[in-house]
Amino acid sequence: MTGSDGRPRCRWCAAAPEFEAYHDAEWGFPVADDVRLFEKLCLEAFQSGLSWRTILAKRAHMRKVFDGFDFHRVARFDEARVAALLQDPGIVRHRGKIEAVINNARRAVALQEEFGSLAAYFWRYEIDPAKAAPPQTASTAEESITLAKDLKRRGWKFVGPTTVYAFMQAMGLVNDHVGECVVAADVRQARAGFRVPVVD
Repeated sequence: MTGSDGRPRCRWCAAAPEFEAYHDAEWGFPVADDVRLFEKLCLEAFQSGLSWRTILAKRAHMRKVFDGFDFHRVARFDEARVAALLQDPGIVRHRGKIEAVINNARRAVALQEEFGSLAAYFWRYEIDPAKAAPPQTASTAEESITLAKDLKRRGWKFVGPTTVYAFMQAMGLVNDHVGECVVAADVRQARAGFRVPVVD
């Protein structure tokens, strides 16, 4: 599709006005920050059965009530905090998903202790560009299936292969921008200069 500046972008940007800025500044750029990685996996879980537009509109408020998705803090949320969140119209009020965020925060703390960082763990599953499906033609990949299985084995919830693949697309573990997209080259350049986190 043609963006607001007349340049070509991935077609999904046309679905909502706010998608273009998210696409241009975030989607597909490699991320090594543990909190951002945890946040995105949580938001993808919240999106299950909903639209990304809904989640994007609620993201700022969700960051506030989930303490910036600092998983060390979220891991300490108790039932009273869950009850308060269920009354908050600014988030997705789904008990299972809220409880999954808290559960996953506790699992994230353990994962960070084991690997040194969440980034070091997740980047082991990066999809080789030479083996990736053509951009935006797949909803899962062998790597997302493997990662989802390992997360579930570790006790994570709401982390199916499709949710995990969407997380990988957004966090740069696969460059799924179409070739004609004006951002595709920027993402490739960002990845070329990106230092892949390693296990401590």
